[in-house]
Amino acid sequence: MIIGIPSYLAYVNMVDMSDYDDLTLGHLLQRAMGLLRPQVTAELRTLGLGLPQFVCMRILSMSPGRSSAELARETNVSPQAMDQLLRGLQDTGLIARPAAASTGRARPAELSAKGKALLKRAETAVRAADNGILAELRPSEQRELKRYLYVIGSRPANGPANCILADDIDT
Repeated sequence: MIIGIPSYLAYVNMVDMSDYDDLTLGHLLQRAMGLLRPQVTAELRTLGLGLPQFVCMRILSMSPGRSSAELARETNVSPQAMDQLLRGLQDTGLIARPAAASTGRARPAELSAKGKALLKRAETAVRAADNGILAELRPSEQRELKRYLYVIGSRPANGPANCILADDIDT
């Protein structure tokens, strides 16, 4: 009970308290992902996809021909886990890989026509989940949040802090 108010009636809005200034970026991102991930997962499930499959397909749409090892490094999973994921996508006809590597062991993966069509539907579903999370922000605030996240995510891990300036990105 807070000063005579039953606890079930007391609503604390963290934003109004300015406590977010003391929270780490990791904590804030984790909270946001805690809201977004279940919604995205539910949207993707209706299409027969999981989040790892969607992420892999999205990467392949932007960079076709990636090997299992390259995809594993980019998504921070083991090469074995990525190979298993790719085998599943290949078995369902969503990606194509050569039966044998032309050189070395790497077998480049590409989205099939079926994979491209499903990815398009999945991206629409994921945007719906995004919009649900962002609904409380004005459109200009949504663009600004995405812009800042883009800037942060575009910076090389050990590179200079000013490689991409927020002011350099069109909104």
